[in-house]
Amino acid sequence: MKKLLAIICILLIIFVGMYIYKSNIKQNDVSVSEVQNIEEYISEIYMWREVTDEALPKFKNINDAPDIWTWEVVKKNLENYELTYEEIQEKAIEIFGDNFKKQFPKEGYEYIYYDEDYGKYITAGVGLDTQDDCFLIKEINKKDNKYEVEIVEYLEDYENSMLVEEESQIYDIYITNLNQETIATIKSDESETKAIEVVKDNIDKFTTKKVTLVENSGKMYVESVE
Repeated sequence: MKKLLAIICILLIIFVGMYIYKSNIKQNDVSVSEVQNIEEYISEIYMWREVTDEALPKFKNINDAPDIWTWEVVKKNLENYELTYEEIQEKAIEIFGDNFKKQFPKEGYEYIYYDEDYGKYITAGVGLDTQDDCFLIKEINKKDNKYEVEIVEYLEDYENSMLVEEESQIYDIYITNLNQETIATIKSDESETKAIEVVKDNIDKFTTKKVTLVENSGKMYVESVE
């Protein structure tokens, strides 16, 4: 019974934190469900700097986005890791919409390569560092079916977690900006919203980007990033 109550309390804290977080977003006639859909979609296309150079690169049109980022987004959202060429293209259109015209390279690339023995494209793993690429939504402006979303980018550095010997051991997490400047240090046992609070309190020390999304038939698609 005590364990059940503890779980309920934790879930309540997380829910309250999410509510406070979302209610602090500057919105222009945007519902909570729209905020959730926007956040989920940006999470789908938000990558890793050590692989794609930028977690979310700037581009005026999705077809101008860097190839490595484009296909890593597709790979990140795959459920099957052995695919045909057509399946890769279908997944890309599912993520980026009908305006997406890029063609996956027939020869594949380093992280999705063509295996002649299987006659399919095989996805390969990537090496990631101890820094999580993160974002939070600062402001949303809606006009018709378009959303201009301003995001704040930051890193959570878990380097010290490599030094702990037990799961229960507490370690430092560094909150840094994209210039690798440490803005604050939080403890691993602090709430999940602590990092967000730190970023909001030091918002001028982090970089921002404007992401334009288009809603079509209930789905979000990225149009540009600047």
